[in-house]
Amino acid sequence: MNRIVVLDTETTGLEVNQGHRLIEIGCVELGDRRRSGRHFHCYLNPERAVDRGALAVHGLDDAFLSTQSRFAEVATELLEFIDGAELVIHNAAFDLGFLDAELRRLDAAHVPLAQRLAVTDTLLLARERFPGQRNSLDALCKRFEIDNSSRKLHGALLDAELLTDVYLALTAGQSALGFAFDAEAAGAAGKGARMSTQARAAIRITQRPRVLLASIEEQAAHALRLDALDKASKGACVWRRLEADAGDGA
Repeated sequence: MNRIVVLDTETTGLEVNQGHRLIEIGCVELGDRRRSGRHFHCYLNPERAVDRGALAVHGLDDAFLSTQSRFAEVATELLEFIDGAELVIHNAAFDLGFLDAELRRLDAAHVPLAQRLAVTDTLLLARERFPGQRNSLDALCKRFEIDNSSRKLHGALLDAELLTDVYLALTAGQSALGFAFDAEAAGAAGKGARMSTQARAAIRITQRPRVLLASIEEQAAHALRLDALDKASKGACVWRRLEADAGDGA
């Protein structure tokens, strides 16, 4: 089973190097791109005050957090939950920075999570797919028509749930290429076991991906956009130069 853990955190402030701490962790588990029903969620006592700016974002105040567990009390359960999984995080450097800082407080020899687990940053995926556009979690929910009306404040588990939907939408084409398995080779891997190298080699593509061509209207809109870019850059539009080079070589 391809196991993924979608993870989000809330913190006392933005800068881990200024001593800010974790106050909430939320995780959603996926198995073969389907929700397994397993979650990890906890609030944490950061043993310091929450910044006013952060409080306005997540609404978790000092009085509430002072009654929660400390990170050391949940660390083992968290590590067991994410062990062996691929982590999916929006702006992964932020969350991993805080997680690694907490783990280093418990063990100075802690190996960064990104060196132990595969990590997919959905912010980077979104920027590649939608360059120059807003790619916050809210913006992506709107773009993919994911209902985030309950997100009045940020919350680690709620945001992990929303990010799960965003991740599945962002990567939908990667799992729909029409793969089929050779029954004998797949069976040799054993029911419920990880596929062997031989079984993986038996995978074959049975259907070509559908190719969508731009309509005449879309081509015209594209040409107008290139004209505007070429004018704004005073003739330095790369696409126009490529078109000219292609014409010269035709």
